[in-house]
Amino acid sequence: MAKAYTPGLKVTPGMHYRSRRVLPTPGQVRVQLGDRVQGDTVVAETHLEGDVTPVKAASQLACPAGELPALMVRQVGETVSAGEIIARSKGVFGLMRQELKSPVNGTIESVGDSSGLVMIRGPRQPVQVVAHVPSRVVEVLPGEGAVIETDAAMVQGIFGIGGEARGALALACRAPGEELHEDLITPDMKGCVIVGGARMTATAIQRARQVGAAAVVSGGIDDADLRDFLGHDLGVAITGSERCGLTLIITEGFGEIAMAGRTFDLLASHAGRLACVNGATQIRAGVMRPEVVVPVDHAAIGAAASADQGELVPGAPVRIIRDPHFGLIGTVVALPERPVPLASGSRARVLEVAIEGGDTVTVPRANVERIES
Repeated sequence: MAKAYTPGLKVTPGMHYRSRRVLPTPGQVRVQLGDRVQGDTVVAETHLEGDVTPVKAASQLACPAGELPALMVRQVGETVSAGEIIARSKGVFGLMRQELKSPVNGTIESVGDSSGLVMIRGPRQPVQVVAHVPSRVVEVLPGEGAVIETDAAMVQGIFGIGGEARGALALACRAPGEELHEDLITPDMKGCVIVGGARMTATAIQRARQVGAAAVVSGGIDDADLRDFLGHDLGVAITGSERCGLTLIITEGFGEIAMAGRTFDLLASHAGRLACVNGATQIRAGVMRPEVVVPVDHAAIGAAASADQGELVPGAPVRIIRDPHFGLIGTVVALPERPVPLASGSRARVLEVAIEGGDTVTVPRANVERIES
């Protein structure tokens, strides 16, 4: 008998969480195989070349480009500070000499005798990769970084912004259908990962940033609120590099959508524990989901759960991802084998979903995603 599969989001109380922590360019690895690491432990580090600042030296000194090398006070390879004199014109009979000062700190990289430009390379920028999640090093990648692993509870979201953040889980809402308002966010949530219920409001997001929260996780968000928070429309396929002082993760979608009950219950059960979050989202090839990872002492991991990952079978939890039932959570009741006519006039293979609350709806199989456990 043929089987049906669909992409899904992980919402699991226990799994072997494994992550590659690697540098963007080759560098030095600071950990060894078997090391126990904390979230802020430096796994590997390197230095990136600084930015180049072009200086129109010949133009500012009012001299031909070919004469520029002879007018340089500081030479190629020398380090200079912002405001330091790097070149001086001959002037007239030694008088009225023009001086050129470096606009930045850096190293003189080149002096152009045809372009009249002096190139100043900024200081090298240190880059460090931390473990992010308390874990154990299970593989060392020479010159790149390491692979870390731990037992953890995990929740993947639909969308997020902001990079990696860590903090204790703080429950702001008491039910998955409760909206996250600013009055639910208190000063003692500084440094915490705040867990909401349904839509996070614009004022709640601003309040979370004001109190110094690490992140906010809730069921939904209004696209206008997100735009106001960022100050611009989000028109990229990859997020995570935003510098907005706060990481946001939505677990269900845009609009007035409550967090799935099982997701809320899982996060609520770990209130007070350290959560490691990452809002990075990629919606094209190489899909990447935002995630909340909570290290646990003993993960209940079943072999059967990983064996049927993504498979649509009766009893499987799913989320409907298209109208008219967008955002609803339920379980698969039946999977009729034959295609059936749809309202559009086309025919498609469908499934029956028992929605939380009691109703049963029939939807195309392409309109659901499996909630992996």
